[in-house]
Amino acid sequence: MNPIRITMEGSEGAAFSAHWRITHEGETTEHIEENGTVPAEFNFEGTALEGTVKLLSDGDRLEVDIQKGSNRSRSSTQGKGGTLTVSIR
Repeated sequence: MNPIRITMEGSEGAAFSAHWRITHEGETTEHIEENGTVPAEFNFEGTALEGTVKLLSDGDRLEVDIQKGSNRSRSSTQGKGGTLTVSIR
């Protein structure tokens, strides 16, 4: 079992879109969130994850925290249009 947990924090109610690509047992699946709001949490099973997250609301801050086992990736952006590309293996 390879749980991957994504936590989205920052400005309360900040709007974002996210495109996740999850690899599990050699197969890649996609999960698209077009109109997410902070706070949010996603849980997937997989050996690797790649994602693109875009902040849609102006003047807000977005923090993305991804954890898989002992591996952790944390990124943040501020301002409308800010885009994060994240991955974890």
